[in-house]
Amino acid sequence: MKKVFLNVFVFATIGMSMISCKNEAKNETEAKEAEEVVEVSEEAATYKVITEESTIEWKGTKPVGGGHNGTIDIAEGEFKMMDDAIEGGKVVIDMKSISAEDLEGEKAKNLEAHLMGTVEGKEGDFFNVQEYPEATFEVTGFEKKDGKNWMTGNLTLKENTKSINIPVKTELNKDGSEMKITSEPFTINRTDWEVNYGSKSVFDNLVGDNVISDDIELRLMVKAKKA
Repeated sequence: MKKVFLNVFVFATIGMSMISCKNEAKNETEAKEAEEVVEVSEEAATYKVITEESTIEWKGTKPVGGGHNGTIDIAEGEFKMMDDAIEGGKVVIDMKSISAEDLEGEKAKNLEAHLMGTVEGKEGDFFNVQEYPEATFEVTGFEKKDGKNWMTGNLTLKENTKSINIPVKTELNKDGSEMKITSEPFTINRTDWEVNYGSKSVFDNLVGDNVISDDIELRLMVKAKKA
């Protein structure tokens, strides 16, 4: 009797855990047509990105389990701020800096090379950095909604530009000389930027371990200094 009860308890606990995971807030960003960049007010302060203290975290998964995570460097950028609100800005992303942090040695190098497209014959599988060495994100709007700050901007990746909406937190230090922008983790559908390798929605004949989730989870962390 105790064994039966224990089995029921275990299955119930697993079920509750799965339901809890499914109900967690997931910031799925819907890619839309690119928007026009708005004119910034003359009073807005300029903050230059401190590249060595700024990064983008990424995470990719498979529907059957497993995945990888790492970082991408920000090459340069600036933001225009009015108090704690973002009025404008742009960052340049160094796609040749893609790193895999969950692996080591040759395994990490092999994954990084595949993602960057530096493997002969597999250049176009993911990001093809030889042809597209940079990506950009340019701010087009900022609003406070539902208790969060939302930064809207045009993400250009592999020469495809789409508008996305990101939940962010902005912080200024006491004298206003430095600022931070930190996003909540959010997801983009990589196929909107024609990153199609392993996508079941593009290649319907893929099965099992050959399928890679369309969603990529990203998190932006920027530190900048007043110019």
